[in-house]
Amino acid sequence: MKEKIIAFFDDVVKEMKKVTWPTKEELKESTQIVIVSCLILSAFTYMIDMLITQIFKGIF
Repeated sequence: MKEKIIAFFDDVVKEMKKVTWPTKEELKESTQIVIVSCLILSAFTYMIDMLITQIFKGIF
C-alpha cells in the first residue's frame, strides 16, 4: 500500500512538471474576461427578473 501511495505522488510530480502555466498577462486577461462575463450575465438575469416580476404584478 505504501508503495502505491509513493508511486501516486511520484506520478503527480511528473505530471505537474508537464503543465504549462499561464503568464501574468494571460492570467490578468482571463480574469478580466471572467469578471466582465459575470457582470453581463448578472445584468441580464436582473433584467429578466424585473421583467417577470412586472408581468406577475400585472396578472395578479
